This record gives sequence, C-alpha cells and structure tokens, in this order.
Amino acid sequence: MSASTSYVRYRPDLEQPFPDEEELIRQVVTAMLHANQQVAAKHRHGLRDAHAKSHGVLAGVLRVKADLPEHLAQGLFATERAYPVIVRFSTAPGDLRSDQVPVQRGLAIKVIGAPGPRAVDDGFTTQDFLLVNHPTLPFGTIGEYAKLQKLLESQPRQSDQQLQIAGLGARVAAKALTHLGRPLPPQIETLAAANDHILGETFHSMAALRYGDYVAKISAAPRSANVRALTGRPVDKNAGESALRDQVVDFFAQQDAEYELRAQLCADADRMPVENASVLWPEELSPHQVVASLHLPAQDAYSDARRRYADDVLSFTPWHALEAHRPLGSIMRSRRSAYPRSSEFRHTFNGIGQQEPASIDELPA
Repeated sequence: MSASTSYVRYRPDLEQPFPDEEELIRQVVTAMLHANQQVAAKHRHGLRDAHAKSHGVLAGVLRVKADLPEHLAQGLFATERAYPVIVRFSTAPGDLRSDQVPVQRGLAIKVIGAPGPRAVDDGFTTQDFLLVNHPTLPFGTIGEYAKLQKLLESQPRQSDQQLQIAGLGARVAAKALTHLGRPLPPQIETLAAANDHILGETFHSMAALRYGDYVAKISAAPRSANVRALTGRPVDKNAGESALRDQVVDFFAQQDAEYELRAQLCADADRMPVENASVLWPEELSPHQVVASLHLPAQDAYSDARRRYADDVLSFTPWHALEAHRPLGSIMRSRRSAYPRSSEFRHTFNGIGQQEPASIDELPA
C-alpha cells in the first residue's frame, strides 16, 4: 500500500470525546498527583509520575530520509534534514524500582529546532516523541486509564519483591490465556512484561497522532547490527538494581547505535481507531514505514550533570509538538493536562525551574 489516497485523511472529527471526559481527566490528574506526593515523601525528592527512573541520556541526530513519498513526507518529515535530539531511556513506573523488576521500558526523543505551527502555543521549537516497548496501551481509553491510575496509586506502597511476584504471576497467566486463544485482561497485559536488554527493544507511541495530512502511530526499532543483537537478551539476574543503566553506559562508552523511526499510517478508521489505544493496528492493513534514522554516537550516557538535567530540569510530553503531529485520542487529550501538572509538582517540590532547550549545546556533557 503506497498511494496517498489509500490512507485516512486527518480531520478533527476523527476524535470523539469520551462521555464525562473532563471529569475522568480530573480523576486521573488527582490520582497522579497523589502518587507523586507519596513518592516525593518517600525519596524526599520529586520524580516524574511515570518513567521516573532514567537509564541513559544521550545526544544524537535524527536524519529524515530523502525523497519520501507524499504520504510520508509530512510535518517534521516533509524534507530531508538532520535534527539534533536528546534521547532518554527509562522505566515506566513513577518510582525508582530495581531493574530486576520486569516492567515496561521507555524511549523519549526530544527533537530540537522543529519549525512550524504548534499544537499548543507554547513558544517552543521542540517535538517530543514518547515511546514504550509495547505496541498498545492496555488501558486504552480515558475511562480505563482512570482505573489504571487508581492501580498505580498503590504501587509506591509495594516492595520490589511484591512487584516481581506479581509480574511472574502475570506472565504465567498470560502464557496460559494465549495458549487458550483468549484475550489478556488489561491488568495481566500491563504486568506481564519481559525483562530484556533495553537497547534491543522496539518502542511504540501506542496512541495515535496527526501525521500532517494523515494519522499515524510512531515507532523506533533497532537498525544497526550491534543493537539488533541485543533484542530479546534477558537482563542478568545478578546484575544488580541498576543493571539497565550499566548496560547503556557500557555500550555507549565504546559503540554507536542506529535506530529507525517508522510511521504506521491509519488505513481504516474502524479497524485502526484513534480513540482506543488498546487496539493493535494490523500491519496487513498498513505496515510500519521508515521515515528517519536515529544516530546515537558513543558518549558518556549517564554523567551526573546529564542525569540531573534530564531528570530534574527537562520535561517530556507528547504536547511538545507541532500541529502537524498533534496527539490524538482521549488518552493523549488527558496528557495535555496531566503532564504539565506533574511537571509543575516535580519542579516546585525540588525548587528547580523547568527549561525547554533551544540548542543541543544545553545538554551537559
């Protein structure tokens, strides 16, 4: 499938507000703030409400491919160009958990110097892509997401051992249900993550975003042989609580890495819905198509200065975005309120001002 007429054109009415959406968003923001407060009291330091633990912070270059066809040459990817980026590898919980706890991992990309009208008139020139190593969000609507936040509120009170036991049980249940051909409940799907080398993972936006004249989900997949070789490699159980950080630091001390950034365009609004992020978009309807490469050169991936800058100063949100890549769906709409509120709490608690970079030179060495 390649003709532009084969893909769904973006139009505002693709989004359909969820019943009682504003009240559900209020509940989500309240639950997130409560979890923030619990974790801040525990560590005496404000952390992100999600993806609190970083494993590497890198400077890189995003290179848009030359001569992309019309349906891919959209927004940030309209013309061949190289953009400086800041990349942060992380773990999903809003707490500092042992890397031996198998949970979802994240890859956040902050593109610097992105020209064009903004999804929110924030005065910035950055485009953030927030990706997770799972193609869907099991709690895929704002109604289900509100239930997830209530579940996450209890996690700060759970030990790493309790979370490991819960993950083991979820993986056993997931295996049994898959064998029987039955769908996985959202709680099981969320907890059943494998614990593999973070650099070998493929990362997904899970929810949809505008892609210029079209609609897409974005993903990043290993491209160079050295990171492809890490796909599916289990984390050593004796590697300690910071195993993932050590993996990232050791790798980039001597090696470069290449990933490919891909767009999966919506080809059927019913089978590839915008409003339900739990639905896997079928690749037989629309494959993932490469639009850019992400080059990460060898460097010190976790200096003290970088960690402080990425964890305490920077904010990542899908709403740091061009209008051409406006986040779509109820989950994304909830993040328009939730992310700034969480960021405000973190920065205020720590007494550190938020900054949005205008140059890659602002990233410490």
